[in-house]
Amino acid sequence: MTFELKTVLARRQFLASASLAAAAAWLAPRDAFAEEDHLVVDALKEAATAKVRVQTLRRNISVLLGAGGNIAVLSGPDGKLLVDAEIVTSRPNVTEALASINADPIKQLINTHWHFDHTGGNDWVHEGGASILAHENTRKHLMKDTRVEGWHYMFPAAPAGAIPSSVFKEEHTLQVNGATLALKHYSPAHTDSDISVHFVEADIFHTGDTFWNRNYPFIDYSTGGSIDGQIRAAEANIAKVTDKTIVIPGHGAVGGKADLMLFRDVLVEIREKVATLKKQGKTLGEVVAAKPSTRTDEQWGQSFMNPSRFLALVYQGV
Repeated sequence: MTFELKTVLARRQFLASASLAAAAAWLAPRDAFAEEDHLVVDALKEAATAKVRVQTLRRNISVLLGAGGNIAVLSGPDGKLLVDAEIVTSRPNVTEALASINADPIKQLINTHWHFDHTGGNDWVHEGGASILAHENTRKHLMKDTRVEGWHYMFPAAPAGAIPSSVFKEEHTLQVNGATLALKHYSPAHTDSDISVHFVEADIFHTGDTFWNRNYPFIDYSTGGSIDGQIRAAEANIAKVTDKTIVIPGHGAVGGKADLMLFRDVLVEIREKVATLKKQGKTLGEVVAAKPSTRTDEQWGQSFMNPSRFLALVYQGV
């Protein structure tokens, strides 16, 4: 594919429709599909047909649960505010789910980090009139070609409309639809661009991908993530919430403080086991064969990250 053709596809065909073909054109890696790992392409295919479920939480806040990152929805007279925008191919089902809440337009979007399963809808949401807010590193990664080694995938720079128009460095506060939203940047965790969003009055806390409820997390070492950073973020989340806080994870079911603690404990347990084996001189293959995560594999390893993928990420960081 020539650079000129790739540019045309990226800028004009991406989100001309929500079809897989258009999305794949924008997200096609430089070496096309020559590489072995097709996780991103598989996610695009799954999201095209996956049902998006609406769950009502507190006050005027709901969450959309689909194939990609969970979307928080704050409704009210100022129009809808979304936290995250799913995978691009999920657009028809996301649109239908949003319409089932009410007919209000989307006016604001917050990205919890830069990954395609949380920013895929940025362009079409922006085209509808919404502004986009994120951490400064989210904009940095979206503005240029960014390779994720853990996915063996090169993401081209996003279309202009998908780039956050406003960014912040450490903390930011919004007043929207009668709600106070407190945004805070994590030290590098899942990536270097992760933020949390706390709906203060409703006490609902969106963690982005610093929390995966009963799923092994992906850790993006290519853009600043690490297993130790993921554990530090888990500790920070536990310290932030109370037993009454509703917690929206990046992936998985809506949970609470006990779920955050379980997530932290599982990460710490597996990290310690893998670190011990690596210190003994075990290769990655030998570590995987030893099954240090066997206690949680059946439940936690059936989604985005299977046990061997997750163990490889932990091994990389200890």
